[in-house]
Amino acid sequence: MTNQPYGGYGAQEPYAPYQQPQPQAQAWPAQGQGPGQGYDDPFADQHTQQWQGQTWETQMQPPVAPVTAAEETSYLPPQGVAGPAPVAGAEPEPGYGPATLGGNARVTDAQRARAEGRSPIIEPGLQPAVLTAVLGLLLAGGAALGTYALLVPLVVLQGVTAAGWFRLNGMWPARQGIALGFLGALVADAAMLVADRSPGVILGTLGVWVLLSLMLQLRSHADPDERMYGLMATVVAAALAIAAGGYLAADADAVVVGAVAVAAAMVARALPLPTAVSVVVALAVAGGAGFAVGGMETDGALIGAGAAVCALIGHRVASYDYPSRFVHFTAGVALPLAAAGPAVYILGRIFA
Repeated sequence: MTNQPYGGYGAQEPYAPYQQPQPQAQAWPAQGQGPGQGYDDPFADQHTQQWQGQTWETQMQPPVAPVTAAEETSYLPPQGVAGPAPVAGAEPEPGYGPATLGGNARVTDAQRARAEGRSPIIEPGLQPAVLTAVLGLLLAGGAALGTYALLVPLVVLQGVTAAGWFRLNGMWPARQGIALGFLGALVADAAMLVADRSPGVILGTLGVWVLLSLMLQLRSHADPDERMYGLMATVVAAALAIAAGGYLAADADAVVVGAVAVAAAMVARALPLPTAVSVVVALAVAGGAGFAVGGMETDGALIGAGAAVCALIGHRVASYDYPSRFVHFTAGVALPLAAAGPAVYILGRIFA
């Protein structure tokens, strides 16, 4: 009995005795064991539990890199979604654009020149020149009519001069400095009317306004460099606005000749000519206008040419130091006439 095989079950293969199943060995076989290495009992599925689903075998899976906080919050575009096809022959949008009167968020040509380390000289152009000519003709017409008629365009010139100088220096908004310079010009005008258009009032008012500007800047809490820059801008703006009062102190005939000459010179300067040729043409036109308006006399031509020289200097200043359209329509309009004011008075006294 002991040597005979088990009947019914074991004629061909002996039945292995029942053992306690090892879940770990069955669910996660050791590395290197195939599906045929393990229990060979064909009836083992009747006695043991087999895991037929996917198993989380850590040794068979590639390691997972840790996810950082930046990767968790980063946006990943959907894969497989193609963007719009580029248009053939399309040019990229330029990064620089023209300046505008109301301001432009895009970079202007002057700002580009500044970023590249160049000193931009951008002339105001024809439209500001026409406005200068109109204002000059108003000054000439006011002087021909009388002192108080001259005062109206003169006050406009002084206000635009103060505002344009601050904007030319990149200081905007600068309401306090503009108001201070304009107020100095009004005080000088009023004092000249009281003092029978005495030119000494201009120098006295200018001295007082320099001290007043210094006192205001000393009360500022800005950095020392910024305070010095603001002081110089305020003093120069007040000086230019007050000096424009030279039209009020000058002889009426000299004002007519000088203002007309400046108007003609600025229009000629705006013509599309080379710079040197344009300057020569502007001086010649100013001298001719002064000669014609001044009674066909040489003195009129000299007054017109002298006023045009100062006006061209003011025009050059308005073209410098990163200008914009707003600068061109303020400083570009007013500085030529404001710079010519003292010359009109001095030349009028010389050739009177």
